[in-house]
Amino acid sequence: MKALFIGGTGTISSAVTELAVQQGWELFLLNRGSKPVPEGCQSIIADITDEAAVAAKLQGMQFDVVADFISFTASDIERDIRLFADKTKQFIFVSSASAYQKPPRHYKTTESTPLVNPYWEYSRHKIEAEEVLQKAYRDTGLPITIVRPSHTYGNKKIPVAFYGAGGSWQIVERIKQGKPVLIHGDGTSLWTLTHNTDFAKGFVGLMGNPAAIGETVHITSDEVLTWNSIYDIIGDALGKRVDKVHVSTDFLVMCRPDLQGSLLGDKAECAVFDTSKIKRLVPSFTATKRFDQGVREAIENFERHPDWQRLDPEFDQFCDRVIEVQKSAAEQIRQRLNMNC
Repeated sequence: MKALFIGGTGTISSAVTELAVQQGWELFLLNRGSKPVPEGCQSIIADITDEAAVAAKLQGMQFDVVADFISFTASDIERDIRLFADKTKQFIFVSSASAYQKPPRHYKTTESTPLVNPYWEYSRHKIEAEEVLQKAYRDTGLPITIVRPSHTYGNKKIPVAFYGAGGSWQIVERIKQGKPVLIHGDGTSLWTLTHNTDFAKGFVGLMGNPAAIGETVHITSDEVLTWNSIYDIIGDALGKRVDKVHVSTDFLVMCRPDLQGSLLGDKAECAVFDTSKIKRLVPSFTATKRFDQGVREAIENFERHPDWQRLDPEFDQFCDRVIEVQKSAAEQIRQRLNMNC
């Protein structure tokens, strides 16, 4: 079986790439060549946005599966249809579970949950891209499968709710130093984290699977945690107690408008998934990596790579300032109430 991945070296796709090769797939990766191609894969160096160049590179090639991990908009998918409609028996689009209705009307999400996210443009673009594919499936029989990952992490990613430009390591540093850590809301909303090796098991099981044609499916763990628990588990992996400071999500977004999508339109809401569909399509699928195991491995991996440990003084100052302002506001209100008594 022969597959082409657009991308193939990111957090999600790298784990899929590794497992597909292990299972005997003849795998080609199409990317710009900025990262080394994993062993066992063949490289096609091209920029997917250069449609003519990609078409020339792929001339005469046919695949059982083409999977695009890096398309985000309807125009990206329209380009993919032009490039791959006649070259594959299955086209897999990696969408996003953030496309599901926000705020949700029910705590558990199924694949039939409406797609609407008024807070995050990224999610709306993914919805529009899905609509293009669904139309192509209805009108021309394009053999599509749509996959919606939720919050997926691996050994090169420590998952947290939000961070600064330097990534999540600064939060690890704050926990190590005993500094308070910001948590949105009261920290009790439910969230699902999925290790990329578990995601890969579901994804590879969909590849070349005739039952998956025309289907949309999310691939997630069944482990559901509160954000308080998530940060406590990270603290346990570091051998530290986490000093949690809860701050209104609305206030955080007012302070940092860039958080509207990823926080207000995603991580501030409950994310609990019905995984019966992926288990029906891929009967062997089960997520086995607990978060406490996965995050401990990720932290140990970061500690072996000091060059990954990006400090972020600006985000550190942001956290300190928000905590200071919240304490100051509370103190002022207490003083005014005492004056009025």
